[in-house]
Amino acid sequence: MRDLRIVFMGTPEFAVTTLRHIIEAKYNVVGVITAPDRPAGRGRKLQQSAVKEFAVVNNLPVLQPTNLKSPEFLEELKDLKSNLQVVVAFRMLPKIVWQLPEFGTFNLHASLLPQYRGAAPINWAIINGETQTGASTFFIDDKIDTGDMILQKETPIELNDTVGSLHDKLMSLGASLVTDTLELIKEDKVKTISQKESEDLRDAPKLTKENTKINWALSANKLYNFIRGLNPYPAAWTVIKNGEAELNAKLYDIDILLESHDRDLGIIFKEDNKLKIAVSDGYIVVNEIQLPGKRKMKTKELLNGYQFENGAKVL
Repeated sequence: MRDLRIVFMGTPEFAVTTLRHIIEAKYNVVGVITAPDRPAGRGRKLQQSAVKEFAVVNNLPVLQPTNLKSPEFLEELKDLKSNLQVVVAFRMLPKIVWQLPEFGTFNLHASLLPQYRGAAPINWAIINGETQTGASTFFIDDKIDTGDMILQKETPIELNDTVGSLHDKLMSLGASLVTDTLELIKEDKVKTISQKESEDLRDAPKLTKENTKINWALSANKLYNFIRGLNPYPAAWTVIKNGEAELNAKLYDIDILLESHDRDLGIIFKEDNKLKIAVSDGYIVVNEIQLPGKRKMKTKELLNGYQFENGAKVL
């Protein structure tokens, strides 16, 4: 039985759930590495990461390096005398960091590797219409999400899942997967599996302004997957041409109606107190929207005070 001394690396709320599970399972966390405090909000006050807030409350030593290769940080990391590092939703580690502990450094990734390597696996699994996803733990190597796998767990993607709901499912699933992985490492029972490369692998690239813009030439089902795969964050967006105005709008909750029609693609109209957009094989029914300078709101609420002119359309 190994005596584990764990350094945990992570930043957002997704990582907090895993850290909490590790602490509750009575593992010895000797230090936490997270992002530096950053200015946020209108007052630009320094804001701590979710992981730092949890670590401070639980009296865990915290390091917040800006440079993971700096001699000062590396010395502080060595002083923690860890023999295992656990990484959840953190940045890419240099080799000098991930190869440091005796028992290695493993990462939790929110997909069934080797599928959906990259920064946004939860979003892209929904956008691509997958019905199954999961989480994987693997030992980090010198490429992105390619190391030898330790464990995987699957979960279905329901038709009404958004990236928000699936994120929460995988947050819980991933936390239990990490503690199961720790148990194997503690008992020296790990049997890794190398990731198999193939031509049909799908990536999960970082979300940008360009790849989150809605393409209205897609079918209703593909549009449904695209918009829910970005709901609530960062949100799919489109340009609405309403009279002379062109507005960047974010779409959140939608429904689809599959039926034939003779309306022009992208035309916006109000019918039965609903906001509809004509697409190639039916309509998108917009339930929740955000216009520039306004808060996110239900479409019914928007229609009480905002007028869409005849000929309004999405671009």
